[in-house]
Amino acid sequence: MALVTMKEMLINARRDGYAVGAFEFWSYDSAKAVVSTAEKMKMPVILQVGHFERDYMDGYLNAYRIAQMAAEQVSVPVALHLDHAEEYSEVLSALRAGFTSVMIDASAKSFEENVFLTREVVALAGKFKASVEAELGQLSGSEGKISSETDLLTDPECAQEFAEKIGIDALAVAIGTAHGFYKRTPHIDISRLKEIAGRVSIPLVLHGGSGTPQDKVAEAVNYGIAKVNICTEFIEAFALGIEEGREKPDFSYNVENLFVSGRRKAEQLVESKIKLFSNGKNSGLV
Repeated sequence: MALVTMKEMLINARRDGYAVGAFEFWSYDSAKAVVSTAEKMKMPVILQVGHFERDYMDGYLNAYRIAQMAAEQVSVPVALHLDHAEEYSEVLSALRAGFTSVMIDASAKSFEENVFLTREVVALAGKFKASVEAELGQLSGSEGKISSETDLLTDPECAQEFAEKIGIDALAVAIGTAHGFYKRTPHIDISRLKEIAGRVSIPLVLHGGSGTPQDKVAEAVNYGIAKVNICTEFIEAFALGIEEGREKPDFSYNVENLFVSGRRKAEQLVESKIKLFSNGKNSGLV
């Protein structure tokens, strides 16, 4: 089917107590691993592109073409989302290319500057009928070209004010997760999330899902998280699959032995994540 926005799928997810998986992709193989698994499990899914993925695919238009080609092979809803854009111009380029959803990350700016830029992006995205995610607070670690050494957790009162002022479709919150694999044992502040969820009615987003303890992810979904981002683990799974394929005694260089083995490993990772995020529920597609 054609690409859709993530607005409706996230509203449904928060209402019914599950989360939609959002996976970074960089090729048709990686996009297909995501959507084919979502089709198998009858769940909606989000394909994401950050700075690195955009550059690897030589721009937003190629990313759109790959995502659209993958989405046309399945019947479940698939959104194409721009992850961690820092500038208005990035958002405009992605929307012009056909992206159905965008994230403006002005979390490193002051609250007032974040409000101003995010409001501008909401107005722009409305012209393209696209959904918008924004962020309050910052995660440690790196994702794309976003890098921070410290955590700046989301303030619940500010989150309420932010959500009420702007009209965004989803809000990414910082509650102790980190981009990339953890360098220390994470403390996931569920009590903070509960307070945010009590003040903010729109779907909430958990960045830094790779390596986060499964029990904490499931608990977070219970308290308003409707979208969970996975990047590092997905890339790792692809790489491990290729490595395992090369270690087989009868290995020879062909597509089946090398690239298909990588995709199959990635599909297993996607399936495990979708099961975790579903929280024992389903999207209503089945």
